[in-house]
Amino acid sequence: MAYKYSVEIKENCAKALGISLPISHKKSILVCNFIRGKQVGKAKAMLNEVMGKKQPVPYTRFNDSTAHRKGMAAGRYPVNTCKHILMLLESAESNAQFKGLSTGDLFISHISAQRGPTTWHYGRHRRREAKRAHIEIVVEEIKSVEKKKKTVKKIKQGVKA
Repeated sequence: MAYKYSVEIKENCAKALGISLPISHKKSILVCNFIRGKQVGKAKAMLNEVMGKKQPVPYTRFNDSTAHRKGMAAGRYPVNTCKHILMLLESAESNAQFKGLSTGDLFISHISAQRGPTTWHYGRHRRREAKRAHIEIVVEEIKSVEKKKKTVKKIKQGVKA
């Protein structure tokens, strides 16, 4: 059975998919929002900082009784979630490399988390559901021509202002 992604996959894109990952759906949504639109190298560095408890993930959505962090409002360090998303991001990067895309020019064009299947814990923890989430990542290569156009636009806007 084929998986249908939420976005259209173009030629200069690579994808990775994590099915039924043992992470919280809510925390995975917040981590996905944290790294969406970033370059892959920068996103990996950010996830490593969260795993080292140096940079918190801003909790903007599910933040009842969540403590404030330095430089932001509510935030936490979801280490396990970041570990799984980092593995998935590295998989997407290696898929892009296999397709012949430049890994230095990749950015995360799409990342989303959906609720996974509900399974029960085994043993003495009866009637308690295990946390599961599906995560899909699409990375896209920025061509050097597009970079030049963006920098030219920024320079022109700076001259006009």
